[in-house]
Parts: sequence; C-alpha cells; structure tokens
Amino acid sequence: MRNISKGRQIVIYIGLILWMLVNLFPVYWMFTFSLKSNPEIFGENIIGLPREWLWSNYSSALNTGKMGVYFLNSAIVAIATILITLVVALMATFALTRLIWKQRKTLNKFFMLGLTIPIHASIVPVYVTLSRLHLLNTYWALIIPYSAFSLSMAILVCTGFMNEIPRELDESACIDGCSVWGIFLRIIVPLMKPAVATVGIYTFLQCWNELMFANVFISKSSLRTLPVGVQALSGQYTTEWGPIGAALVLATFPTLFIYIFLSKKIQDSFVAGAVKG
Repeated sequence: MRNISKGRQIVIYIGLILWMLVNLFPVYWMFTFSLKSNPEIFGENIIGLPREWLWSNYSSALNTGKMGVYFLNSAIVAIATILITLVVALMATFALTRLIWKQRKTLNKFFMLGLTIPIHASIVPVYVTLSRLHLLNTYWALIIPYSAFSLSMAILVCTGFMNEIPRELDESACIDGCSVWGIFLRIIVPLMKPAVATVGIYTFLQCWNELMFANVFISKSSLRTLPVGVQALSGQYTTEWGPIGAALVLATFPTLFIYIFLSKKIQDSFVAGAVKG
C-alpha cells in the first residue's frame, strides 16, 4: 500500500474495520444471547448487554441438555472422519499424481464425480446400506458417510498441492535407496502440511455442523451429536432460549479455536497452489 495516498489508506482501513465489525457481530450477539432470559431476549434489550448475566444457562446446557455428552460424540466423529479422510486422500493423491499406471486419469475423474453429488440426495440408499450392515446407532453410521463425501474435495485440494512438489525430490530419494512408502512418508507427507490443514478444517466443518444424517442415522440419545442435541433443547410448548444460545456458543467455540491456529496453514496452501515453482 506504499503507492496509495494516505486518504485512500484511511478509507480502506475504515472499510476493513466496518467489515470486521459486521462479521464479528453474530458472534457478539450469540454470546450475549446465551446469557439472557426469555423476557430479555424477546423484549427491548435484544442487542444490548444482558442486564443480568445468567451464567447458569451454560450449566443448564451442560447438565440438563447433556451438551457435554453430545460435544464428546461430535468430537469422536469429527476426529475419526478427519483421520480417515486425510489418510485415504493423501494415499490416493500420491497414487494418482506420482505413480504411473493405467486408468489413473479415469479413476481421478471418478473421484471428482463425487463433487457433483449432494450429500443429502443419497440419504435413502445410505440409510438402507447402513441398516443392512447393522451400523445404525453407532459412530460408524456417521463416520463412514462423512468420510466418503469429504474424500472428493480432499483429493482435489491435495492434488493441486502435490503437483507443485518437484518430482526431482522423488528421484533423489529413489537414488538414495528410498522405497515408494519411504518417499510418501518421508518426503511427500511432510511437505503437505498446508494442504492437510485445509482438508482438516474443511472436513471438520462438514461433519461438525451436519444435521440431517446425524438426525436420521442416530436415534439413541447417548450418541447424538451437537446439532441434534441443540435441536432437542427446543421444547414442545415452551422453550428456554438462553440454554440454547449457550449450547450454540459451546458448539461454535471449537470451530473458531481451530481456525485461529490453522488459518496460516490455509493461506500457505492457497499461495502454494497459485504460484508455480
């Protein structure tokens, strides 16, 4: 911004600050919403700070609403899905981009075909398959579909990044006596950290916020994930909205926490994918 006049810089900074405030307002509103009572939420003090800070909404969400159990279930499903997606995507991408064999381009097109299929369009056949395999009401009822539908995007991201890694590294490692698995584990995987972070965050968001599969494939209350648990807090006749806001804060916090610590990796992956080198 050295060639931009000072007046234009001020205008740009003001615009960026306003944009930041617009994006932070939902977070602020959700946090204050979680500390209010129903009369205050639906009264005149909709946007302002709570007159009485009801921290009991969080204990109510954790104890009465069982958000702690649902949080653990979501964490188990998300971690397992991320690990499976990353392992399969990295291995598949390595085979598609670094090894030479027949029909590898056809198989790559087959993987990319998954990007055109809406995840919820397959809910009936997936339900029937899981039912026949006796996997309903288990963690695998969510882990397997989430991993399968995240794989196409993961391979797309990893392919773009792996193509930028010089093949001379593979040849040098091969000359030094490194096997195919050695090249993959010691050369390729360490250089794929930005892509791994991108795929990890994308997969996490996909399975952490998903509601339809979790609502259909899981009927046991002890195995519910956070989105289904938050939905269950709504009563038939009356609803305490404060604990629901507290549950939403608890559900949103991991997403913000993970993105803050991995955002640099995502930026690096975009730069690496855009710059030829």
